[in-house]
Amino acid sequence: MALMAVLESDLRALSAEARRRYPAVKDAAEHAILKLRCLSSPSEIANNEDILKIFLMACEVRTVKMSVIGLSCLQKLISHDVVAPSALKEILHTLKDHGEMADESLQLKTLQTILIIFQSRLQPDNEEYTAQALDIILRLLENNRSSDSVRNTAAATFRQAVALIFDCVISAESLPAGKYGFGVYISRSSSVTSDVNRNINHLESLEQEFPSGGPSLMRDILTKSGKLALRLLEDLTALAAGGSAVWLRVSSIQRTFALDILEFILSNYVVVFRALGPYKEVLRCQICSLLMTSLRTDTEIEGESGEPYFRRLVLRSVANIIRHYSSSLITESEVFLSMLVRVISLDLPLWHRILVLEILRGFCVEARTMRILFHNFDMHPKNTNVVESMVKALARVVSSIEFRDTCEESLAAVAGMFSSKAKGIEWSLDSDASNSAVLLASEAHAITLAIEGLLGVVFTVATLTDEAVDMGELDSPRCESDPPAKLTGGTALLCVSMVDSFWLTVLDALSFILAKSQGEAIILEILKGYQAFTQACGILHAVEPLNSFLASLCKFTIGVPVEVEKRSVMQSPGSKRSEALLEPRETVVLTSKNVQALRTLFNISHRLHNVLGPSWSLVLETLASLDRAIHSPHATTQEVSTAVPKLTRDSSGQYSDFHILSSLNSQLFESSALMHVSAVKSLLSALRQLSHQCMSAAMSGFGSASTQKSGSISFSVERMLSILVNNVHRVWPLWDEVIGHFIELTDSSNQHVRIIALNAMDQSISAVLGSNEFQECASSKLRGAFDDVQTENTELRSLECVVISPLKVLFSSAQNIDVRAASLKILLHVLERHGEKLHYSWPNILELLRSVADAAEKDLVTLGFQNLRVIMNDGLSTVPADCLHVCIDVTGAYSAQNTELNISLTAIGLLWTSTDFIVKGFLHRQKEEKESGRTTDGNGVKEEQGHSFSGKVNDQALQMNIVDRDKLLFSVFSLLQNLSADERPEVRNSAVRTLFQILGSHGQKLSKSMWEDCLWNYIFPTLDRSSHMAATSSKIEWQGKELGTRGGKAVHMLIHHSRNTAQKQWDETLVLVLGGIARILRSFFPFLRSLDNFQSGWETLLLFVRNSIFNGSKEVALAAVNCLQSTIVSHSPKGNLPMPYLTSVLDVYELVLHKSPNYNGNMAYKLKQEILHGLGELYVQAQGMFDSGTYLKLLAVVDSGIKQANVVNSNFEAEYGHIPPLQRSALEILPQLRPAEHLSAMWSPLLTKLLLYLPSSVSCMGSIEDENDHESRTKDNAEISYGIASESQGEVEASPKNPELSTASTTVIVSNHLFAEKLVPVLVALFLQAPPAEKYKILPDIIQTLGRCMITRRDNPDGSLWRLAVEGFSCILLDDISKLTENAGPELTITRPARLRIWKEVADIFEIFLIGYCGRALSVMVDSADESLEMNLLDILGDNILKLQIDAPLEILERLITTLDRCASRTCSLPLETVELMPSHCSRFSLTCLQKLFLLCSQGTGEWNSTRCEVSNISIKILISRCEFILERYLMDEIKLGENPLPAARVEEVIFTLQELALLVIHSDTVSQLPLNPCLKQCLTGENQARRSHLLVLFPSLCELVISREATVRELVQQLLRYITTELGLRNSSLAI
Repeated sequence: MALMAVLESDLRALSAEARRRYPAVKDAAEHAILKLRCLSSPSEIANNEDILKIFLMACEVRTVKMSVIGLSCLQKLISHDVVAPSALKEILHTLKDHGEMADESLQLKTLQTILIIFQSRLQPDNEEYTAQALDIILRLLENNRSSDSVRNTAAATFRQAVALIFDCVISAESLPAGKYGFGVYISRSSSVTSDVNRNINHLESLEQEFPSGGPSLMRDILTKSGKLALRLLEDLTALAAGGSAVWLRVSSIQRTFALDILEFILSNYVVVFRALGPYKEVLRCQICSLLMTSLRTDTEIEGESGEPYFRRLVLRSVANIIRHYSSSLITESEVFLSMLVRVISLDLPLWHRILVLEILRGFCVEARTMRILFHNFDMHPKNTNVVESMVKALARVVSSIEFRDTCEESLAAVAGMFSSKAKGIEWSLDSDASNSAVLLASEAHAITLAIEGLLGVVFTVATLTDEAVDMGELDSPRCESDPPAKLTGGTALLCVSMVDSFWLTVLDALSFILAKSQGEAIILEILKGYQAFTQACGILHAVEPLNSFLASLCKFTIGVPVEVEKRSVMQSPGSKRSEALLEPRETVVLTSKNVQALRTLFNISHRLHNVLGPSWSLVLETLASLDRAIHSPHATTQEVSTAVPKLTRDSSGQYSDFHILSSLNSQLFESSALMHVSAVKSLLSALRQLSHQCMSAAMSGFGSASTQKSGSISFSVERMLSILVNNVHRVWPLWDEVIGHFIELTDSSNQHVRIIALNAMDQSISAVLGSNEFQECASSKLRGAFDDVQTENTELRSLECVVISPLKVLFSSAQNIDVRAASLKILLHVLERHGEKLHYSWPNILELLRSVADAAEKDLVTLGFQNLRVIMNDGLSTVPADCLHVCIDVTGAYSAQNTELNISLTAIGLLWTSTDFIVKGFLHRQKEEKESGRTTDGNGVKEEQGHSFSGKVNDQALQMNIVDRDKLLFSVFSLLQNLSADERPEVRNSAVRTLFQILGSHGQKLSKSMWEDCLWNYIFPTLDRSSHMAATSSKIEWQGKELGTRGGKAVHMLIHHSRNTAQKQWDETLVLVLGGIARILRSFFPFLRSLDNFQSGWETLLLFVRNSIFNGSKEVALAAVNCLQSTIVSHSPKGNLPMPYLTSVLDVYELVLHKSPNYNGNMAYKLKQEILHGLGELYVQAQGMFDSGTYLKLLAVVDSGIKQANVVNSNFEAEYGHIPPLQRSALEILPQLRPAEHLSAMWSPLLTKLLLYLPSSVSCMGSIEDENDHESRTKDNAEISYGIASESQGEVEASPKNPELSTASTTVIVSNHLFAEKLVPVLVALFLQAPPAEKYKILPDIIQTLGRCMITRRDNPDGSLWRLAVEGFSCILLDDISKLTENAGPELTITRPARLRIWKEVADIFEIFLIGYCGRALSVMVDSADESLEMNLLDILGDNILKLQIDAPLEILERLITTLDRCASRTCSLPLETVELMPSHCSRFSLTCLQKLFLLCSQGTGEWNSTRCEVSNISIKILISRCEFILERYLMDEIKLGENPLPAARVEEVIFTLQELALLVIHSDTVSQLPLNPCLKQCLTGENQARRSHLLVLFPSLCELVISREATVRELVQQLLRYITTELGLRNSSLAI
């Protein structure tokens, strides 16, 4: 309906336009509108002629506007197919009339309408209408009055009309739809590679439909449309030839236009010419004839045919015929090609030759075209080699530039053109370029086309080769199969023929351009061509072209010679090419061309690695030179103008090319894993050949040349190593080739080469053993001996042995010690990294190491031992069980060698490692058997619970049985026993340590029979031999190693005096043996006692210990004692030591203490000290084993040591000021000898024994067991005259009742105060720990002895003995009193007489010490600590004894109080003349004693008990008497002195007394004891009795003091008198007290 609306609108416009001048048209338009409105659909318009006629009527008016509207409406009707076919004639007539009109718009509208007719259903199908339509177009085209736009439109319309006509032919003839031909035109902005890629599939589909165009597919009968198009084709051919048309109604048109239409038809409708015979005949007879005539250049070209555009059209037409119809037009195509090739060599205009080169270039870049041409001509024996001629013609164009004066400018222009194409930019000259520049550019363009043509040929060959590979005619270079003997595929044969035909021509041309050009783009294109052609040659197995291209390419990698070499480069791959590669000089500069050439070489090598074969030699020589350049300190790239130090290369971005090339160099050999095995062998063979050549040159060369050759050898070795590393999965066929060459290089005289080879061998072996494949095989052997694993194990055995065997060969055959050492280093690396993977090569390895142990070179022995140490420390778990004994023997060999001492010592340690492994491996097996339910022979030592074996033990080690284990252990023991007799002290000492360390660590795993063998075959023989050697060795002192000379005398190294003789060295060994025996006895004594004849062995050991102590050295004696001591101490607490063993040891100790060894001095004392310490430790650990007799024996042994110390060291204290060492040791162990609970009766002997060591008078001690027979000791009664105490002291005597003690008492112990000072605290501490019953038996003797120590203050007031005795006495009293207080009385087991004796001793001590030694001027200066001791003793007496509830009798209390009073009378008893001379501390002591008396009388705040009451009653009388004496003495002295002042001590005493009297408050019970008048007592009130009634007794004395000159005394007396008035009730109520 939209069409009808548009038509109605157009009709209204037409009506309006014709309204004035053309009323008929107006009426017709309006009538048509009405008709149009009556129609229901556009399809009905075709049946209504009125609508069409109105538009034709409008056109007949011949006005522009009316015609435009009419033609537009006609176009709409035709395009919508609403015009009946019968109206075509009238429409064509109308169009013809309008074509003749001069208006341009109408002419264009006419052409547009004709084209719409051809495109619609009105397209004429008869010759007349078609001719009329085409005639209208051609007339407008050829009309001189037509504008350019009209002519151009007419030309385009004619072309489209022709295309529509031929489309109808294809449709009518039922030919394949679509256009199967198109012109291939040269683009000035695309590369050759892209052109080839675009044309790879050109004409492929057409050839599938019509492969040959033969007679069987040709049709001669044409349809109506076919005939019509054929007549059109014939007329166009005639018009192109300059003739006239028969069918078309034009006499002539431009030949170029006609030729252009022909070229269009030929290129786009190939199927028509191939399927329809008449068309083919026209093509053969008319068109080809036309083109041949037009191509002729032997006559002068005139007119239009000589124009470049016409020539271009002719050539394009010829190219289309050759491209699409050469298979059917063989002769014509051959003629055309020959003419084209001949044109290039003729002296024709340059543009003409360029056009021909463009055509040839187009052929070369079309793989299918080249294939057809070469197949139809070059491969046909009857035809000429047109392709070869074409390639040679292109090559001549390229090579012609060499002989021109403008060679360099032309090459630069060519490079610029390639660069523009690489960037996708169309190359062009400047608008103001000169003629010479235009000529130069034209020549460059011609050369560019020739180069591109040659590259097209190269890429065509590569493309066809790839197609042959895809079709299966050729094997891919990646394929690992061997190449076929003969090629059979058609494409493959064609490719081979093409290569053989023109490879040399192409190589010469491309190498020339590559050598001369410097542009990056052209170099890249040519190198791509090199790569493509070389790869194709490799795939085709064309060896000579391959080698030649490779040789040519290699020339451009590092250096290029001045002259280009031609065929001389085609030589055998193995020949020398020193002229092709420039050796690196002082400075090597790699240009961009070199870098790109190297990259191309790498690409080729990667692509063709399986097919290069012998050609590898060419590649490797280049890569070796590259490697030298990369590692050269003076190498640089083109961007760097000066040589740059190598160290800066890594940090500079300018060296990215070096990094990339180095990476590519490495990747090439890493990719060998993808090669076929034969290819890898070829590569290795080439590397070996290169290495041999360089090695020979290096031996004959000097200087830098030799260095360069060494670099090539290094390159070969490194690359062989890289290949091996990357092919470890298939190393077997490659190993001999690689490792054999490395061994050859080790014989080189060049040390650098030897080092390279040895390092490579190291890495090669490590790479194979470290590979995953080897690891999997090595793991499979541990999973059991299955049938399917046997083959793998056999292969593994062979491979492993082959890999390791070169080391043995190298060590045994090498003459150079460095090489032999390097072989051991390699073995060391192998063992460290991959030792756990080895299995079958251990015998060879151990044999090699065993031979090294006997070597004379120290370095070799050291390296061999390093290998052995790795095996013994980390690799024993991987060593097969049948090789373990060999490992032990080899270790023994290194232990016994004399080359290096440290190696021997370390090897002995390895024997321990092997033993540990052997025993643990066996126990692990036992554990597994136990878990699996199997039983094991039980005659071995039971393994401890919780034992777990952690460690890597393989199946071989776990399969050891008991016999194998015992053999291995005895082998180790035998080696160690032999080494224990080595002449080197360090070795034998280490062997002894290791032997006993093994027995001590693993003894619990040995059976009884093994232990018996060890004891009698290894342990005791070792002891005997060491003892014998110690006794018989020389005592001559050694001189140390000579260090040099000084003053003409030799200077020797100093040797310590303990090691400067052979005997001393053997003594040290004997000490170690005794230490080892001690360890064994400590660890396994209970088990060893169960062995036969162990008792005999024990006695032998005791005898040896005694002999060692009395006859051996000091060190041996100490070791012997420690051997016994550690044994009994270790097993006594566990109950594993029978009493006879303990008694035997005590006997030895007692013998030693009684009898001095044959050496004296400090060492003898040290020995006895050790014994004493051992006795203390023994008792602590074995208390449960001791009974009374054993304990007394122990005391007797200790007593022997102390007595001997007193005898021998009587002057020790005087000389050194210290106690003797033995006594010091005795003091240290005495606290440890406290009797155990079951030995409580031994407290008395112990403490009594200790008392004998303290100062004592020659007296007998009373029996401590029978208290009834105890006799009282007597003492002199002290006379008191006015309070002055006598200083006479009584002596304590006792009669002995205990026989043990009586025996001890008969011996006078020579004591020293230092020992006594140290003993007193020990005695007190032990006493305090004793049980109460035992404590009170000895307490009187303890107190008496402490008292004797306390009175030593007189003779030695500055000594510590009396002070320690005072402290001990205080502690004992406080402990006793506290026990009395806690128990509310004495222990029930303690009798009254015993307690009485204790209190008498206490009273004696206080009386003697306080009165005789305290508060007196015994020394010039009295230390505050001494004064504190005195005060502390007073506090104990006054505050603890006399105030607490104790069981002391009344007479004891009176003695103690009297003692205080006597001490308090010191100041007042002295004459007035001597008071001033008394020290202050004496006055303080006296006043303190007086104060204690006041406190005893005072009621106080504490509990008032019977003891306090008695003490208070006794004290009050003594206190009153003492106070009266003090007051009277003060009055007498004051009167005597008159006006002179009294001594301060006297005044202070009086004031203190008055103050204390004022403060004293007495108990009511105490008041009754006051000497008062009975009447006065009755007068005192009850409430006052408890206060100050004692003042009444002193009232007379107080009254006398009222007249004292001292104001303080008067004030105090006044206060006391007030208290008396208050006490009597005489004080006024208003006065305050």
